[in-house]
Amino acid sequence: MMDKKEISTYIKAEAERLGFDICGIAQAMPVNSETIRYCNDWLKEGNNGSMGYLERNCDKRYDPTLLVDGCRSIIVVAMNYTPAVQINGISDYAQGHDYHKAVKERLFRLLKIINDIIPCNGRAFCDSAPVLERYWAVQAGLGWIGKNRQLIIPGRGPQFFIGELLVDIELDYDRPFEGERCGECRRCLEQCPTAALSSHGFDARKCLSYLTIEHRGELPENIGKKMKNSFYGCDCCQKACPHSRFAVPNSIAELQPSPELMRMNDDDWKNLTEEQYKRLFAHSAVERCGYEQLRRNIKALESK
Repeated sequence: MMDKKEISTYIKAEAERLGFDICGIAQAMPVNSETIRYCNDWLKEGNNGSMGYLERNCDKRYDPTLLVDGCRSIIVVAMNYTPAVQINGISDYAQGHDYHKAVKERLFRLLKIINDIIPCNGRAFCDSAPVLERYWAVQAGLGWIGKNRQLIIPGRGPQFFIGELLVDIELDYDRPFEGERCGECRRCLEQCPTAALSSHGFDARKCLSYLTIEHRGELPENIGKKMKNSFYGCDCCQKACPHSRFAVPNSIAELQPSPELMRMNDDDWKNLTEEQYKRLFAHSAVERCGYEQLRRNIKALESK
């Protein structure tokens, strides 16, 4: 019978075999007081905009053991989504099939593999529950949270989906990632088109990703001038990060753009029909936006 160190090593190897680029394990416990204070202050200042779900279930957000009865370990995985081909207009993370499914399906398979060697209960998450994903990625030793508020993995960059398995077994825990490697660099702050990122923190209400995806209603006046060529999301802070030079194109089949999406040009987007929208994004994260809202974003670009 394997001991917990051998089991943990096996889990990481299986995670990479399933397509995850890196895997770490953290001990499940309440998050530290500094993080709780930062999150509470951020919410009190209204930086979450209309994303009211961030204000709910804070007890679970700050204590993952409330999400899984008897939870003792958090297995954190990261999957690279850097595209091989750039699709103008759409944020890199949304060019293939819905990442929630791509990540969670692999996590479910990983949970089954774990149960084959040691019985356990667990739940899989990927941007789908009140979990401080980047915090736990740091605790599991994957990387640090940069000035762009993204997880940055050493030697790999910032373009990663994060997923978690919360399980009720004790494992061998990785050391939390210590410090950060942004140094005096301010490129992400300087390249943010709307100053959503600043030395004071992050204001989602100004962020183009928030405005083009989460925000309902009219866009701010003249915002099209700041959107460059993107009508769904924004990657400026990630593209500006020097650590992005380490990124390599992902090889996950579900994350590749469809041939039809790759053929779309500016005129096609301007004349996008609802039928085309449904066909292009039936299994995509872009579906969250909705046809009318996507058209709103495209029109904003046309008027710049």
